[in-house]
Amino acid sequence: MNKIHILVVDDDEAIVRFLCANLRARDYRVTIATNGEEALEAVQRDFVDLIVLDIMMPKLDGVQVCQRIREWSQVPVLILSARGDEKDKVRCLEIGADDYLTKPFGVEELLARIKTALRHAGVSRVTSSLPVFTSGELEINFDMRRVNVQGKDVRLTPTEYLLLQQLAVNAGKVMTHSMLLQKVWGEQYYSEKEYLRVFVGRLRRKIERDPENPRHILTVPGVGYYLGQSCRNEDPTHSIGNRL
Repeated sequence: MNKIHILVVDDDEAIVRFLCANLRARDYRVTIATNGEEALEAVQRDFVDLIVLDIMMPKLDGVQVCQRIREWSQVPVLILSARGDEKDKVRCLEIGADDYLTKPFGVEELLARIKTALRHAGVSRVTSSLPVFTSGELEINFDMRRVNVQGKDVRLTPTEYLLLQQLAVNAGKVMTHSMLLQKVWGEQYYSEKEYLRVFVGRLRRKIERDPENPRHILTVPGVGYYLGQSCRNEDPTHSIGNRL
């Protein structure tokens, strides 16, 4: 029962056999769901470490399943799809998926992406000289892996947290697209700039008062992103106090 538990969701018997054989050979525990409703029942019934989720399925498709799961769970979700269009990939990432793999794919690439998603979920830690990072209304507790904005806890997926953590550990320093991609996702993701664009957008919607005019995660056009070391509190009483 200590094995890492992966839920495979696909209605293609050949794909399911291929995935299960390779995952079990690597000592993963595997549960199978052949449609979206079964997938939701499986996640609610048992603890799952990661979901490998096909897009095209009966009853509920992969997008709907991912949206439902994100309402209450931050379990890593790896999308499988026969559609390689960038718009499809961005859409899935925006609704909460952690990664997107286009069919056909090689087993080694799949396994590498699974390892990356699991690492994001807690295997890897980024060390900091300070247990807590504070910037205006944003607070990150590295020891507890908790993010707080305006006194309220913010729920982040493992990948969202790792990206924010990297920016916080290097606060005030510009991190290039390539640097962030390789540190957060891995060396094989060095050119996947749409991942950064989507995940930065997701983070901004969760931690910024005005995501369209961010004060925490700032962009250096054509270069990368950085986290401001201090952000002015816009509370009127705070502003008055400063004037006094």
